[in-house]
Amino acid sequence: MVDWNLAVATATRLVRPGPEVSREEARAVVAELRRHAKSSEEHVRSFTRMAVSGGPASDTPVLVVDRAGWIKANVAGFRQILKPLLGKMQDRRGGLPGGAVLGAVGGKVTGVELGMLLSFLASRVLGQYETFAPATRELPGSPGGGRLLLVAPNIVHVERELDVAPHDFRLWVSLHEETHRTQFTAVPWLRDHIESEIQAFLGETDVDPATLLERVREAFQSLSGGRPGDERDEADGGGAPSIIELVQTPAQREILARLTAVMSLLEGHADYVMDGVGPEVVPSVAEIREKFQKRRASGAGRLDQALRKLLGLDAKLRQYRDGERFVRAVVNEVGMDGFNRVWTSPNTLPTKAEISKPAEWVARVHRKAES
Repeated sequence: MVDWNLAVATATRLVRPGPEVSREEARAVVAELRRHAKSSEEHVRSFTRMAVSGGPASDTPVLVVDRAGWIKANVAGFRQILKPLLGKMQDRRGGLPGGAVLGAVGGKVTGVELGMLLSFLASRVLGQYETFAPATRELPGSPGGGRLLLVAPNIVHVERELDVAPHDFRLWVSLHEETHRTQFTAVPWLRDHIESEIQAFLGETDVDPATLLERVREAFQSLSGGRPGDERDEADGGGAPSIIELVQTPAQREILARLTAVMSLLEGHADYVMDGVGPEVVPSVAEIREKFQKRRASGAGRLDQALRKLLGLDAKLRQYRDGERFVRAVVNEVGMDGFNRVWTSPNTLPTKAEISKPAEWVARVHRKAES
């Protein structure tokens, strides 16, 4: 269903080159990012008061990669998480006349399309805690899953674009990504919970390839104004829906609401921590945050904005904002230890409604426990 090797080759060929740096500069950047990743561990764990549990997932490597390395790692992750869904689609297509030929052709088309999308994203991601991809010789991971990626050329590109102190910016980015690593290594059930939700979402997907292609076509039409009746309230995101919003059953909408809430929590928590730790170890954190927020909120151009909308990246920006507000409000109300009850079990994770109304989460988790 997907030619994964072609996806890697396409993305690697199309991705834009990184900023110009000498070999010595590149080595220095890699070495500094590794140092910052190491020092961030103590800063984040002290600030969050999250103790990393033992076990295989606690020993996750830090990989400083280029854009091609990020592409390879993410293709491996997609391949792993989508395996059950693609297996169902392959079985469905295999029973059709000419199914094998259609599968071979369709796999190459899908591989090229995936490669094009990854080439777009590969020049924008600064770092990523990769949860699901299997370890390989080229990209090692922990036995329990997980590795931290820092994309060196993108970090250098952004620090130059924003005209901020490189040392401070690199540490600031490392604090955000280390927070994600701490979340997954200190909360042993979190990875399995998110994976089960994703698999439940995919399990509800209509596996008819023609239907999926039609949904994608509708998404592109909506971007160009060709899909009528799509006037939505700005508070709900407004404008054209993303692909993931279109490919939904009622059951998927419920699952997606839970996934949105947990992703808002994780991203908002990372933003809160990086800014909370920042003043002690990143002298120019206020300047960095102000400039970075402006950059994050704006697209580079019309095509960039359209692709962000189609891929759901605008929703991700709202996750940073809404999640950070939730964390800040809860910590202000019940302190860091009180906030950390969120990590007790899946039942103490906030709902999508509670992300917007933190007092309701406090009332449900704290007041109920005290009564």
